Amino acid sequence: MTQHSPAHDGTVVVPDGLAERRLLGPAWSSWLDRLPRLAATLLDEWDLTVDGDAMHGWCSLVLPVRTPDGRDAVLKVSFDGDDESLHEAQALTRWNGDGAVRLIRADPRRRALVLERLRVRDLTTVPVEEAGTVLADLYRRLHRPAGPPFPALTDVAGAWLDDLEALGPDIPLPRSLRSQALSLGRDLTADPPGRPVLLHGDLHWENVLALDDAADGTVPDRWRAIDPKPMVGDPHLEPAPLVWNRWQELQQHRRGPRAAIRERLELVTDATGLDHDRVRDWFLVRVVLNASWTVADARRASRTLTDAEQRAITWCVTMAKAVQD
Repeated sequence: MTQHSPAHDGTVVVPDGLAERRLLGPAWSSWLDRLPRLAATLLDEWDLTVDGDAMHGWCSLVLPVRTPDGRDAVLKVSFDGDDESLHEAQALTRWNGDGAVRLIRADPRRRALVLERLRVRDLTTVPVEEAGTVLADLYRRLHRPAGPPFPALTDVAGAWLDDLEALGPDIPLPRSLRSQALSLGRDLTADPPGRPVLLHGDLHWENVLALDDAADGTVPDRWRAIDPKPMVGDPHLEPAPLVWNRWQELQQHRRGPRAAIRERLELVTDATGLDHDRVRDWFLVRVVLNASWTVADARRASRTLTDAEQRAITWCVTMAKAVQD
């Protein structure tokens, strides 16, 4: 998460990094316009006192607060324009602090949560090899049988693939790679392995925070997952972000980024005990989907791709090709 200094006069200021989401279209602009008043209303209604610098994730404002009984917590208010985090509160209730941040209070209609306060220290501070131990422990804790209200991965991924197909072939991706992702994705959703489990949906190094200062890679139960995008389905979906995140380390690898991507894929697969080929296939599908969402965001806002977005798409293609070599 990115930190910013808050206003200290009782108002809530949207951090610059979060305000940049206006580029993603009118739904984001509308939410960002409403966000300061919404956050201030929640602070007042729930008698919360801001006592630290504001932070933000990709799609949420996070304010360190103290509860009426003096407990350290955070108020999280998430973007309400999509369904990815719709059932975050229910998932956190199901986990009840076992591997995930503990929920104190929730208003799902307003996408508002009060959560226990963790350290602003994530798994990027731990060597990848040691972090794998933490992740294996989190998979064991979080992946448990579940059903409604959580959406089925087969439905969610089916919609992702439909959107990719609807973009058409004239996008800045090799046509053969687009076709391969569509075919693999349809096969993966048509033939899920075993019993579906509750998935975090966005489990990566930066979405795992330390419970206390004693947390390191050798003490896996001192870490907690945050920001779930819960769904029920194939656990082989989960490791993909663990491969593509910490991308600077991949690009600086002594044997080059492609070798580093393959090495990372092996590491996280071994650590989590999942089937290598199925993790690899989901990884390829998901990096192509990431590239397609960048294109879709630009089209929705009626603008051309920025240089940063073009570089991100190129990196997605590099990653997809790396696991095919």
